[in-house]
Amino acid sequence: MFTGIVTAIGTIREAHQTGDLSATITCPYDPAGIAIGASIACSGVCLTVVDKGGAEGDAWFSVNISGETLARTVPARWAVGTRLNLETALKLGDELGGHIVTGHVDGVGEVVAITPVGDSLRFDIAAPKDLAPYIAAKGSITIDGVSLTVNEVADQPDGTCHFALNIIPHTAAVTTIGRLSAGDKVNLEIDVLARYLMRMQALKG
Repeated sequence: MFTGIVTAIGTIREAHQTGDLSATITCPYDPAGIAIGASIACSGVCLTVVDKGGAEGDAWFSVNISGETLARTVPARWAVGTRLNLETALKLGDELGGHIVTGHVDGVGEVVAITPVGDSLRFDIAAPKDLAPYIAAKGSITIDGVSLTVNEVADQPDGTCHFALNIIPHTAAVTTIGRLSAGDKVNLEIDVLARYLMRMQALKG
C-alpha cells in the first residue's frame, strides 16, 4: 500500500525485453534501505525489487514489468531516460499524508489543458469511459503515482469525463507532473473506496 506522496524521482537507466520487460531505475535512495522483494511505486505502478546496488544518493534497483502492466499503463513510461515518480511502500505507523493507494493502475488519461491560476496550475484531464463513474468532485485520484484532489468533473456525451486538478508549485517541482504538457498521457488509479462502492452498488442493482 502507498499514500501517493512521492519521495523521489528516478530515471530508467536500462530496459530490455526478456519474458517480461526488465528495467533498472536509478534513484537517490539508500540501497541499504531497499529490500529485495520490496514494493516501490513507479509513477503509480507497484513493482517488486528484484535487484539493487549503488550508494546512498546514487542507488539503483531493478524490476520486472509484466505484459498486463504494460497494457494498462502509458507505454512511453518504460523507455530509457524516462523520469518516474517513486514512493516506497507504506509502513505501519507512517503518516497517511495522501490517500490509500494500491499501486494498481486502472487506466490511462490524457492531459487536455494546463492553465495558470495564481501561482498554481489547473490541469484538465480526460478519463476513459470505464473510469468516469468512479471520479467525483472533492474525491481523491492518483495521477502518475501522485495523490491529488479532484476539483470538478465534467461528464462528456460519449460517457467519458474531464476532471480538473490544482497543482501547487511544490507538487510541480518535486514530481514529474510539472513537466507534463497538453496531449501527454498519464497513469490513473481511482480511489479504492470508490471502486468498492461501485461494486456494491452493482451487486445491489
